[in-house]
Amino acid sequence: MISNIIIGLFNLYTLAIVVYCLMSWFPGALQTKFGYFLARIVNPFLDIFHFIPPIFNIDFSPIIALFALQFVEQGLLFLIRLLFGI
Repeated sequence: MISNIIIGLFNLYTLAIVVYCLMSWFPGALQTKFGYFLARIVNPFLDIFHFIPPIFNIDFSPIIALFALQFVEQGLLFLIRLLFGI
């Protein structure tokens, strides 16, 4: 039960990151209300990974952020299974 909620929340946040990155490809998409909403949710997490310089003008920090998010999710699920014996 708890693990399903956590998986759903992490999947939703992963989707928000992917949609935010895809919106950056379209001019003016991030300046919409939905773009500002996503930016407020996603940018604090993505800003952690902006120490990685762009390579050939491509920002790979969102990919690293998604890997880190998956790592945190798996660690949290492991702890929950360990504590609750699920």
